[in-house]
Amino acid sequence: MNAIIIEDEKLSAEHLCNLLKKIDPTIRVVDTFDSIRETVDAFQKGARADLLFVDIQLSDGLSFDIFSKITTDTPVIFTTAYDEYAIRAFKLNSVDYLLKPVGLEELRGAIEKFKKYNRSDYSIMLGNIVQAYQTMNRQYKNRFMIRMGETIVSVKTGDIAHFIFEDGIVLLVTNTNHLYPVDFTLEQLEPLLDPGLFFRINRKVIVNIDAIQKSGTYFNSRLKITTPLLHADNSIVSRERVTDFKEWLGR
Repeated sequence: MNAIIIEDEKLSAEHLCNLLKKIDPTIRVVDTFDSIRETVDAFQKGARADLLFVDIQLSDGLSFDIFSKITTDTPVIFTTAYDEYAIRAFKLNSVDYLLKPVGLEELRGAIEKFKKYNRSDYSIMLGNIVQAYQTMNRQYKNRFMIRMGETIVSVKTGDIAHFIFEDGIVLLVTNTNHLYPVDFTLEQLEPLLDPGLFFRINRKVIVNIDAIQKSGTYFNSRLKITTPLLHADNSIVSRERVTDFKEWLGR
């Protein structure tokens, strides 16, 4: 089996090579690249392997850019110094990820996992990696400029408790319970807000995670959240959103 290592730290690349030899002498590292540019150039010229070991942070940017510029179905094992939260989006879209410094048993487990994968899934996985990367690097709104008569009010996104649709308009509600009408629908707001901070719990409300004090079960397979500023009728997580909400809340 041939492998390519994409890693800008020479010692880390050598360490990985040595571990691979101990785990499986049949794994041959055929190339080592240390940048996005070098990797893309090599693949465009025909470089190929059965498995890629890819560091997320390279000298010229994040390695996800590689998969935006080349087409490949080669499976990927990420190596990274990022913490788990930072790469959560990529865990499900690669063979595995290994936190540096890479350990022998962790690498052995990743190789075994690779051997069990269905190769037809890899192109889908790599497409998901690119999409997740683009989502992670999207520029979300960090403030809203709201016109109130002759005055423009600036509200930082972190100061927002929730958005709510009432009487035909969407209101921005701050942590200090100031209400401002905004010229957006909830559907328009969703892609503008950081999904790590905001979640649409039902058809009327998008809530900030920092405003949630607790959540609990509610009848008909729903959840109810407690926040200082949401009335009980608006604080119900709709049934079809419960699973996603639990996952979001637990990140």
